[in-house]
Amino acid sequence: MSSPTPRIQFDVERQAGRVPLLIVENGHDPVLWAEENREALRAAVDEHGAVLVRGLGLRDPAEVADTFQRLVSGGLMPDREAFAARQPYLDGVYSSLAWPANQPMCMHHELSYALEFPGLMLFACLQAPSVGGVTGVADASVVLDALPPDIVRRFESQGWLLARSYNGDIGASYEEAFGVSDRADVESYCRAHVIELEWQPDGELRTRQRRPAVVRHPATGQRCWFNQVAFLSEWTTAPEVREYLVDVYGPDGLPFNTRFGNGEPIGEEIVALLNEVYEAHTLRTPWETGDLMLVDNIRMAHSREAYEGPREILVGMAEPRNIFDLDNHNQDGAR
Repeated sequence: MSSPTPRIQFDVERQAGRVPLLIVENGHDPVLWAEENREALRAAVDEHGAVLVRGLGLRDPAEVADTFQRLVSGGLMPDREAFAARQPYLDGVYSSLAWPANQPMCMHHELSYALEFPGLMLFACLQAPSVGGVTGVADASVVLDALPPDIVRRFESQGWLLARSYNGDIGASYEEAFGVSDRADVESYCRAHVIELEWQPDGELRTRQRRPAVVRHPATGQRCWFNQVAFLSEWTTAPEVREYLVDVYGPDGLPFNTRFGNGEPIGEEIVALLNEVYEAHTLRTPWETGDLMLVDNIRMAHSREAYEGPREILVGMAEPRNIFDLDNHNQDGAR
């Protein structure tokens, strides 16, 4: 009978501009390590918002799935309402979103537009790219404090709106997003998840969902800038891509776009400001093959930089939360 893996001391390294880092000595069995050190690792995530674990040497999807399962309570969540396709692996483990390698994914909170979203994100690197591809993180309470108060007040009072067009060409189809294909089932899903919908004459589905833009963290009570206002905005899209999409689908038929909660457009200058504030507060550490990262999805936004070469990051989502169960001050209009 093998002796248990010794419990390590959690000495998380903090460096300016870097993701908090936990170095694990090589030779541990990742699954056994996760099982024995779950509470200590989760405490570190509670303290720092995100922790990158280096040295576990994760090797394949099955090992990643087992490791993820040992680190969460209640199992992993199914992927619903994603705006781009993911490849399913097993046991609630998915590929990262299908997104062009040469286009960055700016800061966002996973599924912050959904009624139910993950409180915890888990990432595992099975192949680090040769250039770029960093998954950055940014503290949502720090970002909120850095934003102009007048902008925050408007989003707090009105919330934000995500408009989606499922055109069958770009992004996830509504069958992939909702997990159902029959029209009646789609309509039932949308009613249950507070999503307005409209079928177009050609069969295209368009939806609108209003959500809070600022929430209080359920554990700390901190106010957090929690949304995807910038990431899913037409103004974050590369200019040539935006022009093409508007030309093909029209300004109201973009695959996704964001507005103020009352439906008014969000100006390009506001989206640029949001992205500038995110950039100023981004922590980034390049991936190494075998890495594990846990991210508090309410406290920390995350991003993905452009990259070169093959990149394989596996993703798990856990600890579901309902957006309207959080203390969303002055945001009744976001329902």
